[in-house]
Amino acid sequence: MFPNTESEQDLSLTFKKENKMRQLQKRFSEYRLPQIAMQQGIYAFYHEIETGQDTVVKIKGKNILMFGSNSYLGLTNHPELIKAGQEALTKYGTGASGSRLMNGNLDLHVKLEAKLAELTGKPAATIFSTGFQTNLGVISSVVGRNDFIIADEKNHASIIEGTRLSFASTYKYKHNDAESLEKALQRTLKQTKDRIVLIVTDGIFSMEGDIAKFDKICALAEKYSASVMVDDAHALGVIGKNGAGTASHFNLTDKTDLIMGTFSKSLASLGGFIAGDEDTVNYIKHNARSLLFSAGIPPASAATVLKALEIIKSEPERINSLWDNTNYAKKCLIQENFNIGNSTTPIIPIFTGEDTTTFIYASMLLDKGVYVNPVVHPAVEKNKGILRFSLMATHTKEQIDVAVEKLVECRAEIENLKIPQIA
Repeated sequence: MFPNTESEQDLSLTFKKENKMRQLQKRFSEYRLPQIAMQQGIYAFYHEIETGQDTVVKIKGKNILMFGSNSYLGLTNHPELIKAGQEALTKYGTGASGSRLMNGNLDLHVKLEAKLAELTGKPAATIFSTGFQTNLGVISSVVGRNDFIIADEKNHASIIEGTRLSFASTYKYKHNDAESLEKALQRTLKQTKDRIVLIVTDGIFSMEGDIAKFDKICALAEKYSASVMVDDAHALGVIGKNGAGTASHFNLTDKTDLIMGTFSKSLASLGGFIAGDEDTVNYIKHNARSLLFSAGIPPASAATVLKALEIIKSEPERINSLWDNTNYAKKCLIQENFNIGNSTTPIIPIFTGEDTTTFIYASMLLDKGVYVNPVVHPAVEKNKGILRFSLMATHTKEQIDVAVEKLVECRAEIENLKIPQIA
């Protein structure tokens, strides 16, 4: 009797599959850092926030002062945004149900693109499902194997991933260092004349809180015939005319080729966009894979961004309040001898040092009713952890005073602790 060859093959395939699964599980079962931090009571991520992003949130039923949000203008709970979202839900339903290239292109999307182009001072714009996907899709589609990307070493992770997908030669320059940038640009001079050289930088750096030296970047771009792309995720709604971002802030919109932004910070929603000249944006719309193969943003998201843009324009006092709070908080922190680096924006890094110390600091603050974001390697250099303290236009001076007071209390307590090591 002949053996059942088909069954044997099935068994062999099953064995191979199970063996692979065992290897997969084995490898990642050895990753224990989060579990160790949990056991030590200093795990600082994935907190369950039970209310909307406001100056006060609830965590485990307790009121907590929020100083970790990116809602710089405090619009996430604005009644007009909520109403706009509700109306869009009623009219369009809950989702776009397809990629924008196909059936997922709503009239709301097109209207929003026109408003974003107007805000940034560019002829055209197109929107993506997230800010991360925007950088991923734009960078990987507009430059290729024979081109060059020149990137600030502290650019956002989404820019880094976009450069990896592009196959372009990538040179990093020292953070906000014009001399280092020029040296990187000089490395591209001997290449073919029709190559693209794209300088990519954050406008406001999301951890350090400093602003790119954009005037120097644009001057060097012109000198070396390079193009400029700025990531305004944290600059939109914060700097520039009507919150238009970095290029507007420096009055260099005409020298900026591509302006990227997100909806999840000042615009109180979810999504991202790129603005530029009509031909480049048209190319991106038909070639950026993270746009072509992702569903369009939900109608409620588009509607709330449109309303947010209206409010920012009609209520300029929001941006003024944000900067009043920023300057007040910086003054208070400096008076208490906290090291806040070179921050010039509502993102204020409080340097804490070793990773475990940073986690303990954030946990202590949360116990005392203040939420800040602990940031450790690889988001910052190893053992140069920070507490990312960020302001909203809607914070009160009293709330800032309480937060600084709790920071001082935690610092005193930590100085008397023997800090355990996670790893």
